[in-house]
Amino acid sequence: MTTFDDRERAYEAGFAHDQEQEFKAEMRRDRLIGLWAGERMGLAGEALEAYAKSIIRADMQEPGDEDVFRKVIADLAEKGVECLPHELRARMDDFLAKARADLKAGR
Repeated sequence: MTTFDDRERAYEAGFAHDQEQEFKAEMRRDRLIGLWAGERMGLAGEALEAYAKSIIRADMQEPGDEDVFRKVIADLAEKGVECLPHELRARMDDFLAKARADLKAGR
């Protein structure tokens, strides 16, 4: 085995780890968005947890964040809760940053 092969394997392992961490961060972000939106809709307890899980499942529908964005904005509007698109996008960004920091800190 050459040094080049070792470096290539290390790079691939690092890339796979980074992708896994990003996936976990996005799932945490989705849960946080679900809890935030659910509370704004007046949900609590099991209903709130179920809603947060529905947001995580919604993120699996298509690549990117638009599936989550559309679901949350539609659910809030359906319940008569005002939320501007830029407010939701800012929350999503904030929660993703928090999720990444938590993962990096081992939480």
